[in-house]
Amino acid sequence: MKDATETTLQSKVFDFAVIQLVLQHRDYFQPAWSLDSWVKFLIWLALNCGLSGDRASLELFAKALGSPLTSRMRRLFFEREIDDLQLKVMADPADANVLVMPLSGGGEVSLEQAQQVIKELGLLENVERDQKLWQILDSIIAIPRKLPDTSV
Repeated sequence: MKDATETTLQSKVFDFAVIQLVLQHRDYFQPAWSLDSWVKFLIWLALNCGLSGDRASLELFAKALGSPLTSRMRRLFFEREIDDLQLKVMADPADANVLVMPLSGGGEVSLEQAQQVIKELGLLENVERDQKLWQILDSIIAIPRKLPDTSV
């Protein structure tokens, strides 16, 4: 029983440390809300774990993290909770939509609130501004990302 309790506590400390690491450092990597910022964060983390920046070391680091931990860190990296508006925003650049939802379990999000939080977070340039394209899905608003400009 003692070993199980120690393992549980170690797991909780590790989980807390990872959450705090992501939350405290995610805004340092630019451009915000981009795949580049995520990659820069992972490289920074690998370097701070004593690895070199070469490809083999970075691949080893990614493999060592594993998919569940990497997925959790990525979700935290691209998620924001705006307490004063009681909203949560999920804006992973790999997803087709930016999601705006209430922080608490219930409640509705208005289009005006969604626009306000998107603007406040600096995501306005990344999403379609035409609210006719926005989808209201129960208490979540899905805002399509702008398609990359392929004209050169």
